[in-house]
Amino acid sequence: MAARQAVLFLVIIICLVDFTSSFRPIFSQNSITHFNITLTAILRKTAEVCRDLAASEGRNFSLNIDNSLSAETVQKACFSQDSSTSPISFSNFQASIFSIIFSNAVVDLDFDQSAAHHFHNEAFQEGRDIITQFVAAVKNCTNEKNYVCGRQNLGQALHTLQDFYSHSNWVELENNVPYSALIKPEQPLTSLTGPSTPTCRNCTGENCTDNLLPDVLLQRLLTSGYFSSYSSAKPRDKCSHGGPFDRTSKEDPVGGISKDENGSSHGFHHAKAAALALNASMELLEDIRSHVGNAKTFLRLMGLGPQGNVLCLVIDTTGSMSDDIFEAQLVTKDIIDSRRGTQQEPSAYILVPFNDPGFGPVTSTTDPDIFKARLSELTANGGGDNPEMAFSGLLLALVAAPPSSEIFVFTDAPPKDSQLKNTISALIESKKSTVTFLLTGFSSGRRRRHVFPRSLTQTDVQLYQELAEASGGQAIVVPKFDLYKVIDVVKDSSTSAVVTVFQVVRDNPDTFTFTVDSSLKKMTAYITGNSSLTFSVTSSTGVSQSSSQSSGPLGSFTIGGNFNRLDLNTENQAGLWKINVTSNGRYSVRVTGQSSLNFMYERVERQIGIHGDFFPVNGRPLIGSNASFLIFVTGSDLTRVTEVTLIDNSGSIKVNGSSQSLGNNIHLATFTGIPEGKFVLLLKGENSSSLTRSAPSSFQRQGATQIETSNIIVTIKPDFTITEPGSNVTIPFTVSINANGTVNDSASGTFTIQANNAMNDRIYDSTSPKTVTIEAGSRGTANGTVTVAVPASTALGTDITLTIQAKNEASADINFSVRSFSVASRVTTTTTTPAPTTTTTVTPTSAAMTIAVTINTRAEATECFSGDERKRTQPHNCPPHYNFHYFSAYYRHYFTSCRLPIVLSFSAIFLSTL
Repeated sequence: MAARQAVLFLVIIICLVDFTSSFRPIFSQNSITHFNITLTAILRKTAEVCRDLAASEGRNFSLNIDNSLSAETVQKACFSQDSSTSPISFSNFQASIFSIIFSNAVVDLDFDQSAAHHFHNEAFQEGRDIITQFVAAVKNCTNEKNYVCGRQNLGQALHTLQDFYSHSNWVELENNVPYSALIKPEQPLTSLTGPSTPTCRNCTGENCTDNLLPDVLLQRLLTSGYFSSYSSAKPRDKCSHGGPFDRTSKEDPVGGISKDENGSSHGFHHAKAAALALNASMELLEDIRSHVGNAKTFLRLMGLGPQGNVLCLVIDTTGSMSDDIFEAQLVTKDIIDSRRGTQQEPSAYILVPFNDPGFGPVTSTTDPDIFKARLSELTANGGGDNPEMAFSGLLLALVAAPPSSEIFVFTDAPPKDSQLKNTISALIESKKSTVTFLLTGFSSGRRRRHVFPRSLTQTDVQLYQELAEASGGQAIVVPKFDLYKVIDVVKDSSTSAVVTVFQVVRDNPDTFTFTVDSSLKKMTAYITGNSSLTFSVTSSTGVSQSSSQSSGPLGSFTIGGNFNRLDLNTENQAGLWKINVTSNGRYSVRVTGQSSLNFMYERVERQIGIHGDFFPVNGRPLIGSNASFLIFVTGSDLTRVTEVTLIDNSGSIKVNGSSQSLGNNIHLATFTGIPEGKFVLLLKGENSSSLTRSAPSSFQRQGATQIETSNIIVTIKPDFTITEPGSNVTIPFTVSINANGTVNDSASGTFTIQANNAMNDRIYDSTSPKTVTIEAGSRGTANGTVTVAVPASTALGTDITLTIQAKNEASADINFSVRSFSVASRVTTTTTTPAPTTTTTVTPTSAAMTIAVTINTRAEATECFSGDERKRTQPHNCPPHYNFHYFSAYYRHYFTSCRLPIVLSFSAIFLSTL
């Protein structure tokens, strides 16, 4: 029979009613989520490891380990022996936890239709394979001290493991302990139902308390619900997952066995399923801890260790750089010797040398002595021509360093690999890393042996300056003999609890204000600009000091080249401060301090549908669209966010956001209609302490990394996240054009594609199209693929970071998507009962356009969703040109109860059927 083509519209509805087919990923008002389960498991297991470590070292550990722990109480208990009076950063630990949680949540986005990732369709063997593969990757990454990679895989392993207890009948079989075989590949899976074994009968209306067949319960057979949002077909007499988006649950036997939420088909077992998922998560963490062996290594995986920022140096090793290398060695020795064994010690050390044509190898270690040894081995030689491989070295550092790191690049030459600039920008924005360049230009300094006269032109400096500004760093231009005057900027950034209070870049004279709160210590201001620059600082009490005074009532100033460093005396002077700058050229101002009070943010989109919740978003926000940020405030018992603002470089554009508290110092900030530009995120609020019961005090913090907008949408949605050495992997991507936050289906255009992937010490060329074109009639989307060859020699535990950028040929507009994949060994598992293979799936041959429709009135909603779906009619009051395909009564109930307006996002999928 000839194949015929059908068009199926998947609809995502943006309203206040949520749907889900697993534990909610992050937030729920009255149910337990993946967020809650993962957070509690990590905190409890981390506390247990700290307790055991304290006992082995003869120290006291006073913390009641239960489900009410917070990240701050655990960190304080783990490091109660530290006597340092400096502020402690809670950001590293919390950022590590949230990276695991977001990695957990993304499974619902990337693998929403995968039965194995969610234990749907009785896919027990396949689900166990996924868990054990991810656990193996966690262990491989941890063996390599690649903790970022380990956390990424840990979150994904935990998601699938937790879904087992929500989607199978393990709870209904009255099991009170986790199914340990799911994390032990050598153990068989037993008592699995066969593909033709009946498991369910119809629910009685909405009552599904006894829809599991008695024989299944008596024989203790393991089953799970079938799920599909595409098709209602399923094997005869099999259970369904249930819920409004599960079309299989509308066919006999109707109903489901999901325990995702209290309102699910088996929601009466939700609490027990969540409790078992929590215990199973702790069992998995204990398995990893046992493999690691060293308690401190496990704690580093969780993000607990020294809380100083990463010390990351990228150093030009050509012949004219001997002075620079010497100064880097001096400051590194000072940092290590003065902070060793304290919480101020850097959490990791990264070194990347470069010259021409070489760059690397990368030294990434938590051992300061190894770092000092590698740094002492650097020698300055060679480099007859001027440009060097600066951007290649920086790219490797960006890949190796954890998010929110500060990286210092030492060079006196322009980059020979400037074609990597857009890739560098993408990685800076994606990882929120800060890059500061120390540019020493002509070599005329002290202690030089082999001198090559080299100079940086203004164009060269501008290239570095653009990247520094985008990241929140500085481009410091200084003679070699004055490098020692500015080198303290490295020491400043590598300590613990450094926060950005204020930062700005301007071309015109201006006066700036910022709030100093009582929690801030060791405040420093950095001002870079040309020789015409002058400034003055005024405290909250009205005391002033000008740039002509190297020391005075407000602190001491140091000048080196174009760089001014101000050690500010802010003691007993909380309140509003001012900096006035006069200059005839471009300049930057950055004010930092040490404080436990800080914030982290993640741009997210809320998706209402099969897996409804907030999900992290890759790439740049779209011009004219709405944007949401999850904001996590750390280091305070109680904060109230009073203002969240996006401010552009010029200061002329301010986009005020609305803020909603989600509890536990987590806030959702939403911005409407973001214009074109480059922005930074400014947070203001009031801070209270339950310990001191002091009156609330005002504070402000600012994100360092610029947030640039774009009209291009780049999407990567791989069908894998782990690969093996020696494999070739193909990653599909799409490029489309934005129209106020949605795909412009009538757009056309050609885009230049640049794909780069980095692994360890090398940057590999990917096979990808040089351009893709959105043709007329293509519904606004162009498709492409990138092929990455993973060398057979690649070490297990290696991260592959793929960056895909698309540039509109008709403009300078660029957007990107960055994804990471892990190299791990394949795990062989054992089973006594083969997992059933009789499943019904519908595979789309191609995905087409996304269409947005808005329903503004209740009358429109009633008309649109009350048509006879079997006749597939178009109600006349619906927005024109769109057919609402197969809306059945169970959809209408939810649609008509949404708060207006209702936004429907249609993804048209073309299916080939017989």
